[in-house]
Amino acid sequence: MNPLIIAALLCAALLSSCASERVQPWERDVLARKSMQLDAYPLDTYLDEHIYYSKESATGGQGIGGGGCGCN
Repeated sequence: MNPLIIAALLCAALLSSCASERVQPWERDVLARKSMQLDAYPLDTYLDEHIYYSKESATGGQGIGGGGCGCN
């Protein structure tokens, strides 16, 4: 098969997506579930990060400037 045809079919497959469909009001309850959130358990994440930072005596990687040395 011609590589140009394969490339054209691949581009067509990548450009056609189902993202144009809108979320209907009756479907929003599924998207609002705790398991669908980026961080389903924010308190657990906060406590884990607090323990990590306390043990490492430094911050970093979470958008917080500075380090444990006090040289902000």
